[in-house]
Amino acid sequence: MRAKFQILVIPFVIGENEKLELAVFKTNDGRYWQFIAGGGENDETVLEAAQREAYEEARIPRDSKYFKLDTMAMIPKSHFHDHKSKTGLYVIPEYCFGVLIESKALLLSGEHSQYSWLSYEEATKCLRYDSNKTALWELRERIKDGSIAVH
Repeated sequence: MRAKFQILVIPFVIGENEKLELAVFKTNDGRYWQFIAGGGENDETVLEAAQREAYEEARIPRDSKYFKLDTMAMIPKSHFHDHKSKTGLYVIPEYCFGVLIESKALLLSGEHSQYSWLSYEEATKCLRYDSNKTALWELRERIKDGSIAVH
């Protein structure tokens, strides 16, 4: 059963010269770029859902280093088939995470047609949703101020 929350996961590496690089994914229909997203299932915690979705969509190991962000979005229930008929439910919270990964080689599921490693500036330009951009901004700021330890 689908849980009443969504997750957003931003895969990143710290490249040469301490440069932040981000994996951005193109939807299968080719309409837009986004980070890993999906809904919680059954009694999963938000972290467990993030780990599962990242593994299912890009084969990111579940034991990778995850960072919960403060960024949250509220998404209208009409965006989710499983929630459309639920009365008294109007919006679904989206919880955001960054995940530091060791290898830039990802294995895509059928949900995305391709992925690309981009700089912060490039990712910001191609992302469709403001929630993705806000979470990305927070992740970058936390890395810059040291509240996310990447070493």
